[in-house]
Amino acid sequence: MTSTHPSAHHSALAPLPTADGAVAHTLLNCLLREMSGPEHRTAVIDGHLLLRLPRRGALLRVALRRTSLLGAHRFSGPVTEETPGGWSAIGWQRLAEHIHAELSLRTGVRNDEFLGQIASSHQGVAAGLAAVPRRPADTGAPVRDRDPLAAYLASEQSLVLGHRFHPAPKARDGGLAAWSAYAPENAASFPLRLLAVRDALIAEESAEPGAAGPLDRLGQVPEGYQLLPCHPWQYELLRDHPELRAALGRGDVLDLGPGRTPFAATASVRTLYDGDSFLKFSLNVRITNCLRKNAGYELSGAVALTRLLTPALADLSARFPGSGMLREPAYRSLALPGPDGRPVRALLEGFGVIVREGLAGRLRPGVTPLLAAAVADEYPTGPAHVSRLLADTDPRTALSWWRTYLELLIPPVLAAYFEHGLVLEPHLQNVVVCVGADGRPEQVLFRDLEGTKLLRGHHAAALAALPPEVAGPMTYDDGRGWDRVVYCLLVNHVAEMLAALADLHPHAETALWGEVRRTLRRCADAHGHPPRLSGLLAGVPLPAKANLLTRWARSADREAGYVRLPSPLAEDVLSGAVRTDDIWSAR
Repeated sequence: MTSTHPSAHHSALAPLPTADGAVAHTLLNCLLREMSGPEHRTAVIDGHLLLRLPRRGALLRVALRRTSLLGAHRFSGPVTEETPGGWSAIGWQRLAEHIHAELSLRTGVRNDEFLGQIASSHQGVAAGLAAVPRRPADTGAPVRDRDPLAAYLASEQSLVLGHRFHPAPKARDGGLAAWSAYAPENAASFPLRLLAVRDALIAEESAEPGAAGPLDRLGQVPEGYQLLPCHPWQYELLRDHPELRAALGRGDVLDLGPGRTPFAATASVRTLYDGDSFLKFSLNVRITNCLRKNAGYELSGAVALTRLLTPALADLSARFPGSGMLREPAYRSLALPGPDGRPVRALLEGFGVIVREGLAGRLRPGVTPLLAAAVADEYPTGPAHVSRLLADTDPRTALSWWRTYLELLIPPVLAAYFEHGLVLEPHLQNVVVCVGADGRPEQVLFRDLEGTKLLRGHHAAALAALPPEVAGPMTYDDGRGWDRVVYCLLVNHVAEMLAALADLHPHAETALWGEVRRTLRRCADAHGHPPRLSGLLAGVPLPAKANLLTRWARSADREAGYVRLPSPLAEDVLSGAVRTDDIWSAR
């Protein structure tokens, strides 16, 4: 008999790992995807994955909970190393040192930050795990029994382990005390710091009248001033800047203190939500790869994209009523002139805040919004996990849920690319999935225009009308744009959501990928079989962002390269011509 208990699926899921285990497995994911796998230095033998580091002269082994058609296997237990006396367990530090040495030999350069960043990430993972219950069954009531806003915020704040294909997903600067106060993993909620700035010293753009209203409603200011809210952590970081101190002394800027409205930290840390609007702040704190500042071109670019995308988004919403984009129609910042008469860049960018539309006006009646990354998490660290959305353990229910999900997610992203020259960035942290009372997906919302780009050939005239420093960063050529779409849509998002379902139904992985193929085939039919889509259906390798190699090279995220993964979409794979546990080494 099929169980309908909301925790019925948890018996099929692994318990939460320790910080040591989580960091080791994440490093192994990166090693497999970016180095050992592409160099054909792996094998799956007797339920274990073996990886060789030829330059380091090390052979590593880890037990497998489940293999993956994409090579994104699930690991179990410690990583071990072959020694003269047999297999010996090694910790995350030793594994990090192996990878550090292998990359040094492979690239001919060293990275003295690398081990410290991994140690920082371990510290962040440990802090996050300490903030959640140890047993998945105790992670709270199912989504359908929770207030929608509370459920949404819980999903945003449940990502305690971070990106499982980034070597240091929880690396961060700023000190433990600050992180404790402002980290989403700690369910942080706090008032903003409010400044009043003379009208002449405000930098602002709006895509439409009233777009900056979410800023103005946060408090009252004297006549001749405008309100500028800022992240309280950012204010502490910038309050001693000499130009700001001088402006405070002159009365050009007034410190109004904390506001009255609490804002909750979302998964991105610097984007906050009060249930009405999202505000994306600059934060001069290094998180994973870089300082999280709103560069000047990003401030103007968000508003410019909101204007330019109006016709395309209207068309996509009409044709795909289950999808939508949260626009970013305004920004505001502080434009204090420096010695050269131009706005001080550190303050213009440091106090820049982007207004993003909230959820309330976009949601269908009766749905609960959830961060897709929380639904697809490897471990059920919150009530949004897919194991809590499915009503029973019947694999047919999971397949039906999956078909609905794919139809909401994939067609609008591909239509945006092929028909509107628009590169969306639908990775797991940029998509909100809205579910009904039965846990089934009814709507998807895309967000974060920072990663949304325009194809140069399709939008040449519009881009030429923008300042080059704004147009350049929002532009991709066709090939790079396609890699970004495929990586975000299929490798980062679809494959990880599929993996979470396959954890519940291990024998259904091929059927789940079959549904992806069918959805892509329908899209290919709708768009006249463009060669890029035909290539996906033929099984061309899939691009995966090379987070480990990017971090080693200390490159900006926008300069990240890709490695190619064996595709699970080809007919011979899905028909069983290649065994699941051999898929990586066979390609």
